[in-house]
Amino acid sequence: MSRHLTAFVQHLASEKRYSPRTCDNYQRDLFRLAAWLIAGNNTDWGSVSRHDLRRYIASLSRQGLGGRSIARHMSAIRRFYQYLLRERLATDNPALDIRAPKASRRLPAVADVDQLNHLLEAEPDDPLEVRDRCMFELMYSSGLRLAELASLDVNSIDAKGGEVRVIGKGDKARVLPVGRKALATLSQWLPVRAGLAPEPEPALFVSRRGDRISHRSIQARLRRWGITRGADQKLHPHMLRHSFASHMLESSGDLRAVQELLGHADIATTQVYTHLDFQHLARVYDQSHPRARRSNPLDDEDTR
Repeated sequence: MSRHLTAFVQHLASEKRYSPRTCDNYQRDLFRLAAWLIAGNNTDWGSVSRHDLRRYIASLSRQGLGGRSIARHMSAIRRFYQYLLRERLATDNPALDIRAPKASRRLPAVADVDQLNHLLEAEPDDPLEVRDRCMFELMYSSGLRLAELASLDVNSIDAKGGEVRVIGKGDKARVLPVGRKALATLSQWLPVRAGLAPEPEPALFVSRRGDRISHRSIQARLRRWGITRGADQKLHPHMLRHSFASHMLESSGDLRAVQELLGHADIATTQVYTHLDFQHLARVYDQSHPRARRSNPLDDEDTR
């Protein structure tokens, strides 16, 4: 069973050009299924039935996995069986008609505009913090994903034109505007970078050793930046992207423009930010409208 799984993951990496992280996720989820099947004395992918997969989903649910995680498992299984069918290693796809339980819709966490301004305007204490502030400014300025930020090269940014070229999901390129503040921090970081990175290194953001900074390091540095600057929330890279989207939509009301900036293929993905925007409007309404403000229940009792 593992031989077929390994061949499938290699197929994803070489033919489908999936990212290493996506391949790792597929491999982990499918090996989990294989272990469950083997424990039930089933060692043949071709003999797995819909009933088996429904029992597997039930076992995942009992282990505490949410609807979103189970849906990811089922997506991996469906794609795996498509591959098995192509290779004539299975006669049908038992995962086709099986749906994961619905996931509860969680709104992304968003940082307050004033708090973000306070955090991003804090002066760096050392050369690596000069890099950190530039990374976080750029992420918030242009709504970059973590992977997009980490993959930037020096020539990805046109400082004179105020643009950055990023490669998003599915290797799709898009050109985004870069704000004045982010460009200012970039001009401070580039001289520091020159003292860290060897001549052939193309990466825009490098570690202390001079090589491309890792995703994990960016996450850790942002969390550290928030703690040392007294942030009210635990900061993570996707929060900066969410904040960019929400603040842009709140100011412009242009959902299509925000979709293009974020690189979403489907506008339904972007629409989650309209819920965040409505929450803001509802708070303003409750606090401002004379017929919306809630009175003290005791006051109501006194007027009866």
